[in-house]
Amino acid sequence: MTVYEIPSTPKTLLHRIVQFRMPVVLALLIVMVTVLTDGSFAKPANLVNVARQISFEALIAFGMTLVIVTGGIDLSVGSLVALTGVAAALVMRATLDTPPAVCISAGLMAGCGVGALFGTTSGIIVTRFSIPPFIVTLAAMLIARGFAFIVCNGQPVYELPKDLIYLGRGFVLESAIGRVLPVPVLLLLLGFAGFHILLSRTVMGRRVIAVGSNEEAARLAGIPVRRTKLLVYMITGGLCGIVGLLQDAKLMAGDPKVGEMWELNVIAAVVVGGTSLFGGRGTIAGTLIGALIIGVLNNSLNLLHVEHFWQKVVLGLVILLAALLDAALRRLGRR
Repeated sequence: MTVYEIPSTPKTLLHRIVQFRMPVVLALLIVMVTVLTDGSFAKPANLVNVARQISFEALIAFGMTLVIVTGGIDLSVGSLVALTGVAAALVMRATLDTPPAVCISAGLMAGCGVGALFGTTSGIIVTRFSIPPFIVTLAAMLIARGFAFIVCNGQPVYELPKDLIYLGRGFVLESAIGRVLPVPVLLLLLGFAGFHILLSRTVMGRRVIAVGSNEEAARLAGIPVRRTKLLVYMITGGLCGIVGLLQDAKLMAGDPKVGEMWELNVIAAVVVGGTSLFGGRGTIAGTLIGALIIGVLNNSLNLLHVEHFWQKVVLGLVILLAALLDAALRRLGRR
């Protein structure tokens, strides 16, 4: 009796569709908005602007990906950007008499230190007291925002080193390649490479995925679950410190009001990129694509002069549709 094998091509094709669904969505979105804006979206200056705009939130989203893959969430990131930015600005203003590199480095260490401290504290409370991350980071969000206003008396911090502006508004090798690669975008690319390797090629990355997939099984396998969770919150807080300094460089001021609602955009980028809110699944590449989708959508709505409150409606619908599409394709792929 001859046994015939069922061809595997349809299944392979289906799996490829599932795997590359978000890049396809991004490509279709770019084509659509280019047509709707009569080519305005595709102008080089606008594309560079979009890349610069998404770089701040996308950097934080890389850390948020690690947090969500472990089954957690961090609602404090927007407030931490404000607090770390103010802390960095105060330190830089106090060290203006030192060389610019020293002054900016001191501000960066202060911002990252404050962010990492808040992240570590949230991680300790989540892991030691088994309090849901939503509650812990919601409290951290309010505390950080309050401190951001307290330490600067509610007023933006000015008198920052003039060389700082290069980090927020400058371009890499501008004399050679022109105004093509903003400094924040270069940092985004470096962050993408580093976190992609961290999550997909290192022991730490495997631990993060294992903890999110089955925490008890990970503990029985000898994985330090508490330490792993603690590290992802600390890393995310440190990233907020870097972005806080970049925001200072962009505005040339430490403003306690920045970062409002950033946590929602960051989480949206991670979820639209295919990371599961239940943990155990996610990629840094997917998060970058999700951030690009959110950035392209926001920019195109502005170019189309869509009113602000309708932009929120459209953004919410896109996030919901992306989640539904992700669920449907994954269910289809398991058949």
